[in-house]
Amino acid sequence: MGSHECRHSGHPRTPDPSWATYRTTIGDRSELFGNLAAAWAPASALYPGCYLDLSPSTAIPAVTYVDTDRRAARYFGSRDRVAAELRGRTRAGIDPHIEFFHSDYTTAFGLAEAAFDLLISLYTGPLWDHCRKYLKPGGLFLANASHGDASIAALDAHLTLVAVVHEAAADRYHFDTDELDSYLQPKTPAAADPDAIRRNGRGIRYTRSAFAYLFQLA
Repeated sequence: MGSHECRHSGHPRTPDPSWATYRTTIGDRSELFGNLAAAWAPASALYPGCYLDLSPSTAIPAVTYVDTDRRAARYFGSRDRVAAELRGRTRAGIDPHIEFFHSDYTTAFGLAEAAFDLLISLYTGPLWDHCRKYLKPGGLFLANASHGDASIAALDAHLTLVAVVHEAAADRYHFDTDELDSYLQPKTPAAADPDAIRRNGRGIRYTRSAFAYLFQLA
């Protein structure tokens, strides 16, 4: 009986999902992190709610991934599979160091505070309140507005917007540092209430929007 068959049912077994299968859903964000690394050179990153998105490790030397999903735990538990998926996809000189925590990012999971150069929140969160302690002073916070993290960050006096990310086409991203004051301006000023954003768990609408926003911690 072939290796891809289910011994009990006789039907083909569905392979466990991987970064390759996840890319068919979300696309490949490797260029996003490649451009970020080229401009700001973070040596370490923390990616809570990562699921199977391995793209930060194509450009950032050390990445710690966090997710409660069992499929993510199985995937990252297979070091050979992860290494195979990164082979030929990393920036020159990158030898990826990867850690994975099968944990809830809202609880303590054994990481040192102020240990990371970059904190990532893409379609996760809001996680800033829970994970800001892991970011170094001067570190970067990459967030989109999906679950309110970018909206909360925009109202945090300790964070400064340093760039916005635009998705130009499929799998193509670029950072823009021009006219940053024109971003994160609420269409409804009263909506800029961090407590309401936390309760609702979604971002507010802006007069000018981007795929994601890059902030720097004071």
